[in-house]
Parts: sequence; C-alpha cells; structure tokens
Amino acid sequence: MKQLIQATIAILVVSALLMYAANAMSAGGGKSGKNTLTIFNWGEYIDPDLLKQFEKETGIHVVYETFDSNEAMMTKIQQGGTAYDIAVPSEYMIEKMKEEDLLIPLDKTKIPNIKNIDPYFLDLPFDDNNKYSVPYFWGTVGIVYNPSLVGDLDFSSWEDLWDSSLKRKVFLVDGAREVIGMGLNSLGYSLNSLNDDELRKATDKLITLAPNVKAIIGDEITPLMINNEAAVALTWSGQAADMMYENEELDFAVPEEGSNLWFDNMVIPKTSKNMEGAHAFINFMLDADSAATNADYVGYSTPNIAAMNLMDEEVVTDERYYPSEQQRDTLEVYKNLGPDYLGKYNELFLEFKMSIR
Repeated sequence: MKQLIQATIAILVVSALLMYAANAMSAGGGKSGKNTLTIFNWGEYIDPDLLKQFEKETGIHVVYETFDSNEAMMTKIQQGGTAYDIAVPSEYMIEKMKEEDLLIPLDKTKIPNIKNIDPYFLDLPFDDNNKYSVPYFWGTVGIVYNPSLVGDLDFSSWEDLWDSSLKRKVFLVDGAREVIGMGLNSLGYSLNSLNDDELRKATDKLITLAPNVKAIIGDEITPLMINNEAAVALTWSGQAADMMYENEELDFAVPEEGSNLWFDNMVIPKTSKNMEGAHAFINFMLDADSAATNADYVGYSTPNIAAMNLMDEEVVTDERYYPSEQQRDTLEVYKNLGPDYLGKYNELFLEFKMSIR
C-alpha cells in the first residue's frame, strides 16, 4: 500500500511539473515576458553585437529567431505558438497583417529616435502615418553582373537580359513577384498589375528568356556569383552588395524602365508579451550609432539620415544603393495583390519555370 501511495504522489508531482511547463511554453516558449524580448527577423539581417549591446544596456534578454519568407513569418505569428515581440515584415505584408488584425499600434512617444528617419520613407501608402511600423532597411531589385563576361551590356534596360550572348548565363531569384514584376516592367507595365492581358504578355515574354536562364535559385546566388559561376543575376541590392564586397569585378544596375523599391519594417505583433521592451528595442535600433553599425554590417540601405552622416561617404553617395529621388520615381513598392491575384502571379511564375529546359 505504501508503494502505491508513493507511486501516486510521484505521478501527481510529475503531472504538475508537466502542466507548469506546458503553461510556460504556451505563454511564448517559456521565454517571453518583461525581462525577455523575442525577435523574429530575416536571416543574417542584424549585427549580433547590437543584440548584446541592447541586452547590456537594458537588462532584457533577447531571443532571436529567423524566417526566410514573409509568408512563413505571418503564418507563424497567426498560429500564436510563440509570443513574438518584434517582427520585420516587408511593406505588402504589413498591409496583410493589418487586415488580419495582427499588429499593435506604436506609441511614438516611446520612439523619439523616429526623428532620425528620412521623411521620404515615412507615411507611405502601406502604413499611413506609420501607425504600425517604422522603416528598418530598404533597397531595390536589379541586376548584378560581371562586365568581363557580358561584353558591352550594361543592363540599363531589362532588354539586355534577352541578349542572345547570355545563353545559360543568367540566374534569377526564386520569387514570383520579382520575376513576374521584371517581365511586366520590361513591357512598361506596373509590377502590381491586375490586368490579365498584361500579365499574359509579361509571362509570354519571360518564356522567351528561358534559353538564357541557367537556374532559378535562392541564397545560393551569392556564392555562385562571387565565384563567377554565372555572368548575370536578378537579385536585391543588398545581396548584390554582399557579392560585390567579395568579388570586386561585379557591378550592379537598376534598369531604367523601372523596378521594385522595397521596405522592411519593424512592427510589434499582437503576440507581444513585452511591449515596453519592444518599443525600447525599436528606439535603440533607430539610434544613429546603432543604425550606422547595422547598415555597415548588413550591407542594405538605411533610411536613417542621422546614421548616414556617420557612414562612409563613398557608400551613402553610391547611387546603385542609394538612388536619387529622381531615380526612385521610376520604382514601385509592392502592393498587396489579394489572394486571387497573388495566386495568379504564382501560377504564371510556375508556368515560366516549367518552360526552362
């Protein structure tokens, strides 16, 4: 009988411990609260020393997780399994997250360093008056290339990609918006087109590019271009900067017909358990020194004017990465297309991919 009682007590103790652990995990993996900040960001998209500095200055422990697509990020936040305090979505995804009521309005009184942001990057259509977001990095979609491998082509026009000399020499990023957008821009159409005829013509034109395409890939583009495994790649400006840092032969161009101007932004999801810490982190990242350090480390363009004053003048005056306002007039921000047209873009992209042999 004594053994039975001891066994019963042991079972009750274990059950209580398991229930405690389960409750802790449901509250955000047992890691969220006023002394912890859980951040959800793109991979290799922050200087890790800044996280350590923030921890040291505030006493808040940082838990840092990464995602590889806006869609994956939003799905995980919707599921609610982890209490993320900060996320870094792109502009069109902020529109979707607002529609799904996934974001907390920012308290600007707790983010005084927002004064450091260039007004050009504030109050944009995807988030009026920056109610939910503040700019983190921005950039463009363009073409990185090795001049010694492409002759006289300078990619001032998208048409250069179709040159017959580039057979099996072109890498494309594996993104429907980027590739279909390139096709639309090459014909003078908006990369947010909802016109079925324009989308059909853009896809048909892309199919004629197939002989020049060596591969459609993701992050592998960077080492392959560094090692001159291909002559040309469609990519983002920051990724191009990484390539050019490692291979000084490479150059980058944004075609004159137009392209994408993108923004990644810091937001506070409704899953947050530490809104005070979240506002403190946003303000910390908008500090001039922090933003300059981060931009130097990551390689993307900062919207922080105060930070630019602390950075290498050769970098911030390079119009390949900091295009003038006149150049920006040819660029478009991705809009939320809605589920029907997002599906259509993906279908057309798949059709193009299947045309490549």
